[in-house]
Amino acid sequence: MQLGFVGLGKMGGFMVRRLVQAGRQVVAYDRNADAVKTAESHGARGAGSLEELMRALTPPRAAWVMVPSGAPTTETVRALAGLAQKGDVIVDGGNSRFHDTVALHAELKAKGVDFVDSGTSGGVWGLKNGYCLMIGGDQAPVARLKPIFDGLAPPEGWAHVGGPGAGHYVKMVHNGVEYGMMQAYAEGFDLLKNGRYKCDLHQVAKLWNRGSVVRSWLCELAEDLFKANPDLAGMKAWVPDSGEGRWTVQEAIDADVPAPVLTLSLLARLQSRQVDSFAMRTLAGLRNAFGGHAVKTD
Repeated sequence: MQLGFVGLGKMGGFMVRRLVQAGRQVVAYDRNADAVKTAESHGARGAGSLEELMRALTPPRAAWVMVPSGAPTTETVRALAGLAQKGDVIVDGGNSRFHDTVALHAELKAKGVDFVDSGTSGGVWGLKNGYCLMIGGDQAPVARLKPIFDGLAPPEGWAHVGGPGAGHYVKMVHNGVEYGMMQAYAEGFDLLKNGRYKCDLHQVAKLWNRGSVVRSWLCELAEDLFKANPDLAGMKAWVPDSGEGRWTVQEAIDADVPAPVLTLSLLARLQSRQVDSFAMRTLAGLRNAFGGHAVKTD
């Protein structure tokens, strides 16, 4: 099966390689010409523009968009829709907000163009291990894209989870859960390092990965991390968030679903960016004011 692929960044480039390795015909485009050349070196056909990409595909065509969420995705999808014919399908494989996905689906459907959303997990390891794909959209275009999903995912690694927006909704919650799991590991290893016994974190992570109920791929990554850099030297305690955790917390609030762990894990990331927290300085000042407790100064 043919597929046009737009966006050859960290994940997109590897996804193209995996599809080619699976025997799929891929026409690849990115604004970065070097990224296109790299895709060509791995067996894809390069395109110099969206127009060239669409011309290179045989109708009914399929194009996969893997660019940053928000305006870049919306603009790219609309540009492709403007070049599309009735029966073509466009896939958004990025981390778009599901509300935007639902709106784009309706917009494209009015033009006779199918729109499918794929929540995509696997990161930079997806080339080797495959990508977990959470698919949303109408049944017919999803069924038609089965050879593409089969090429990207490991066995049983993709599922049609619901109608338009469902794929991105499930991926949003997936990332919220990921925040909570990572925070739990981080706090646990902090206690092991700074608690009573000053444990060897690499040893413990390795041990936990051998039969423990907390074994996981994240724990395997922790094992590798502490082996390479036991004290995380040179690494700042500054943790960004890419949006999905915030959306998960907001959706939980809107649905009246208590999600304290997911919420606090997001707040911990926000706190990590406050090098000199005004809130903490206020606390220090209040303790000094009511109890005469010492205040550290520069």
